[in-house]
Amino acid sequence: MSDQAADEQKASYDDVSIYELTPDRERELLEKQIECVFMWANKDGHPIGVVMNYIYHDGRIWVTATAQRARIKAIRRDPRVSITISSMGTDMGPGKTVTYKGSVIIHDDQATKDWFYPKMAELLNGYPATSVEAAIEMLDTPLRLILELVPEKAIKFDGDRVADMSRQAAKA
Repeated sequence: MSDQAADEQKASYDDVSIYELTPDRERELLEKQIECVFMWANKDGHPIGVVMNYIYHDGRIWVTATAQRARIKAIRRDPRVSITISSMGTDMGPGKTVTYKGSVIIHDDQATKDWFYPKMAELLNGYPATSVEAAIEMLDTPLRLILELVPEKAIKFDGDRVADMSRQAAKA
């Protein structure tokens, strides 16, 4: 490999923004994965996050938590959050990620619960619940809230595209 080719390859590794997930691969990731890292700022401004199950629905990411959770208090102070979703554990293999930043809308209305609980229950079915009905019963508690992330920006990465570029560079 020439020095110029090596410099071009290094430069392309430095700027990984060119290795974005395509819209189709992004949708595939959102539909295949069931966990995300949900991140917010605490009252001191420090970022903090937890792993949560999510549902992708109508271009939004939906999660649930009970009202007494620290993240709910933080979101009520400042609804700006981010969510990261990785392909790890899916049949897509590792190395595909998307991070969304946006604002959260908190829902506690029955209409939202009526569509959300069955979808989340299907996701949870088998761990820890033994049936969809049992999962819905576990979710449907007086303090339960549903959080809707409205994405404002996405950072997307497709490690397969990096691997493809590396293979092409090795052949050159």
